[in-house]
Amino acid sequence: MKPMAHHFLSLLLLLLPLATVHGGDHDYRDALSKCILFFEGHRSGVLPQDQRQYWRANSGLSDGWTYNTDLTGGYYDAGDNVKFGFPMAFTTTMLAWSVIEFGEFMPPNELRNAMVAIRWGTDYLLKTVSQQPNRIFVQVGDPIIDHNCSERPEDMDTSRTVYAVR
Repeated sequence: MKPMAHHFLSLLLLLLPLATVHGGDHDYRDALSKCILFFEGHRSGVLPQDQRQYWRANSGLSDGWTYNTDLTGGYYDAGDNVKFGFPMAFTTTMLAWSVIEFGEFMPPNELRNAMVAIRWGTDYLLKTVSQQPNRIFVQVGDPIIDHNCSERPEDMDTSRTVYAVR
Protein backbone atom coordinates (compact mmCIF):
# COMPACT_ATOMS: atom_id res chain seq x y z
CA MET A 1 0.00 0.00 0.00
CA LYS A 2 1.13 3.52 -0.72
CA PRO A 3 1.40 5.84 2.31
CA MET A 4 -1.89 7.47 1.30
CA ALA A 5 -3.62 4.08 1.45
CA HIS A 6 -2.21 3.55 4.94
CA HIS A 7 -3.68 6.85 6.11
CA PHE A 8 -7.03 6.07 4.46
CA LEU A 9 -7.28 2.69 6.19
CA SER A 10 -6.28 4.21 9.52
CA LEU A 11 -8.89 6.93 9.20
CA LEU A 12 -11.57 4.42 8.27
CA LEU A 13 -10.75 2.27 11.28
CA LEU A 14 -10.85 5.29 13.56
CA LEU A 15 -14.30 6.19 12.19
CA LEU A 16 -15.78 2.80 13.08
CA PRO A 17 -17.40 3.95 16.34
CA LEU A 18 -19.23 6.71 14.49
CA ALA A 19 -21.13 4.01 12.62
CA THR A 20 -22.85 3.01 15.84
CA VAL A 21 -23.89 6.61 16.59
CA HIS A 22 -24.04 8.57 13.33
CA GLY A 23 -24.15 5.88 10.66
CA GLY A 24 -26.34 7.84 8.28
CA ASP A 25 -26.27 6.44 4.79
CA HIS A 26 -22.78 4.99 5.17
CA ASP A 27 -22.16 1.38 6.08
CA TYR A 28 -18.92 1.65 8.05
CA ARG A 29 -19.07 -1.98 9.17
CA ASP A 30 -19.05 -3.08 5.53
CA ALA A 31 -16.18 -0.68 4.82
CA LEU A 32 -14.24 -2.11 7.76
CA SER A 33 -14.85 -5.64 6.49
CA LYS A 34 -13.50 -4.68 3.07
CA CYS A 35 -10.45 -3.01 4.64
CA ILE A 36 -9.56 -6.18 6.54
CA LEU A 37 -10.08 -8.17 3.34
CA PHE A 38 -7.69 -5.72 1.64
CA PHE A 39 -5.03 -6.70 4.17
CA GLU A 40 -5.60 -10.38 3.42
CA GLY A 41 -5.22 -9.75 -0.29
CA HIS A 42 -1.75 -8.29 0.29
CA ARG A 43 -0.37 -11.15 2.37
CA SER A 44 3.02 -12.55 1.50
CA GLY A 45 4.33 -15.97 2.50
CA VAL A 46 2.55 -19.24 3.22
CA LEU A 47 -1.13 -18.40 3.36
CA PRO A 48 -3.38 -19.95 6.00
CA GLN A 49 -6.03 -22.54 5.17
CA ASP A 50 -8.81 -20.07 6.04
CA GLN A 51 -7.59 -17.47 3.53
CA ARG A 52 -10.81 -15.86 2.29
CA GLN A 53 -9.38 -14.80 -1.05
CA TYR A 54 -9.18 -18.21 -2.65
CA TRP A 55 -7.50 -16.82 -5.80
CA ARG A 56 -4.38 -15.90 -3.80
CA ALA A 57 -1.63 -18.46 -3.21
CA ASN A 58 1.71 -18.68 -1.40
CA SER A 59 4.33 -16.17 -2.57
CA GLY A 60 7.68 -14.71 -1.62
CA LEU A 61 8.78 -17.98 -0.07
CA SER A 62 12.47 -17.31 -0.65
CA ASP A 63 12.44 -13.78 0.76
CA GLY A 64 15.61 -13.22 2.76
CA TRP A 65 17.65 -16.08 1.34
CA THR A 66 20.49 -13.75 0.30
CA TYR A 67 21.05 -13.01 4.00
CA ASN A 68 20.32 -16.60 5.06
CA THR A 69 17.29 -15.19 6.87
CA ASP A 70 13.59 -16.03 6.78
CA LEU A 71 11.73 -12.91 5.67
CA THR A 72 8.57 -14.64 4.51
CA GLY A 73 5.27 -13.19 5.59
CA GLY A 74 4.15 -9.63 6.02
CA TYR A 75 2.25 -7.56 3.50
CA TYR A 76 2.97 -6.35 0.00
CA ASP A 77 2.59 -2.64 -0.57
CA ALA A 78 -0.17 -1.08 -2.72
CA GLY A 79 -0.57 -3.86 -5.23
CA ASP A 80 3.20 -4.07 -5.62
CA ASN A 81 5.35 -7.05 -4.77
CA VAL A 82 7.63 -5.00 -2.53
CA LYS A 83 7.48 -5.19 1.26
CA PHE A 84 8.33 -1.81 2.79
CA GLY A 85 9.01 -2.27 6.50
CA PHE A 86 8.26 1.16 7.90
CA PRO A 87 4.89 1.73 6.17
CA MET A 88 3.93 -1.82 7.16
CA ALA A 89 4.90 -1.10 10.79
CA PHE A 90 2.84 2.10 10.77
CA THR A 91 -0.22 0.41 9.27
CA THR A 92 -0.01 -2.55 11.65
CA THR A 93 0.32 -0.16 14.58
CA MET A 94 -2.70 1.87 13.48
CA LEU A 95 -4.75 -1.28 13.02
CA ALA A 96 -3.75 -2.52 16.48
CA TRP A 97 -4.49 0.84 18.05
CA SER A 98 -7.89 0.94 16.37
CA VAL A 99 -8.74 -2.50 17.73
CA ILE A 100 -7.64 -1.47 21.22
CA GLU A 101 -9.77 1.67 21.08
CA PHE A 102 -12.79 0.39 19.15
CA GLY A 103 -12.69 -3.40 19.13
CA GLU A 104 -15.75 -3.56 21.37
CA PHE A 105 -17.80 -2.04 18.55
CA MET A 106 -16.63 -4.57 15.97
CA PRO A 107 -18.66 -7.65 15.08
CA PRO A 108 -16.93 -10.72 16.58
CA ASN A 109 -15.94 -12.19 13.21
CA GLU A 110 -14.35 -8.91 12.07
CA LEU A 111 -12.59 -8.49 15.40
CA ARG A 112 -11.05 -11.93 14.86
CA ASN A 113 -10.08 -11.03 11.28
CA ALA A 114 -8.51 -7.77 12.50
CA MET A 115 -6.55 -9.61 15.20
CA VAL A 116 -5.29 -12.12 12.61
CA ALA A 117 -4.24 -9.22 10.35
CA ILE A 118 -2.33 -7.63 13.22
CA ARG A 119 -0.63 -10.90 14.06
CA TRP A 120 0.34 -11.44 10.40
CA GLY A 121 2.08 -8.07 10.32
CA THR A 122 3.72 -8.30 13.74
CA ASP A 123 5.04 -11.81 13.14
CA TYR A 124 6.81 -10.52 10.05
CA LEU A 125 8.07 -7.36 11.73
CA LEU A 126 9.60 -9.42 14.53
CA LYS A 127 11.50 -11.40 11.90
CA THR A 128 13.00 -8.19 10.54
CA VAL A 129 14.67 -7.30 13.84
CA SER A 130 15.34 -10.55 15.66
CA GLN A 131 17.30 -12.83 13.35
CA GLN A 132 20.68 -11.11 13.04
CA PRO A 133 22.37 -8.95 15.66
CA ASN A 134 22.67 -5.24 14.93
CA ARG A 135 20.73 -5.50 11.68
CA ILE A 136 17.20 -4.44 10.75
CA PHE A 137 15.70 -5.62 7.49
CA VAL A 138 13.69 -2.71 6.13
CA GLN A 139 12.58 -3.77 2.65
CA VAL A 140 12.25 -6.78 0.38
CA GLY A 141 12.05 -6.21 -3.36
CA ASP A 142 13.48 -3.61 -5.69
CA PRO A 143 10.87 -0.87 -6.15
CA ILE A 144 12.26 0.36 -9.49
CA ILE A 145 12.20 -3.09 -11.06
CA ASP A 146 8.90 -3.97 -9.41
CA HIS A 147 7.15 -0.79 -10.53
CA ASN A 148 8.16 -1.47 -14.11
CA CYS A 149 6.23 -4.71 -14.25
CA SER A 150 2.84 -5.83 -13.11
CA GLU A 151 2.35 -9.40 -12.00
CA ARG A 152 0.66 -11.35 -9.26
CA PRO A 153 2.89 -12.14 -6.28
CA GLU A 154 2.40 -15.84 -7.04
CA ASP A 155 3.95 -15.31 -10.49
CA MET A 156 6.68 -12.80 -9.69
CA ASP A 157 10.05 -13.32 -11.25
CA THR A 158 11.58 -9.98 -10.29
CA SER A 159 14.55 -9.55 -7.98
CA ARG A 160 13.82 -10.01 -4.28
CA THR A 161 16.57 -7.66 -3.14
CA VAL A 162 16.76 -7.33 0.63
CA TYR A 163 17.65 -3.98 2.15
CA ALA A 164 19.11 -3.93 5.66
CA VAL A 165 20.31 -1.26 8.06
CA ARG A 166 23.20 -1.89 10.43
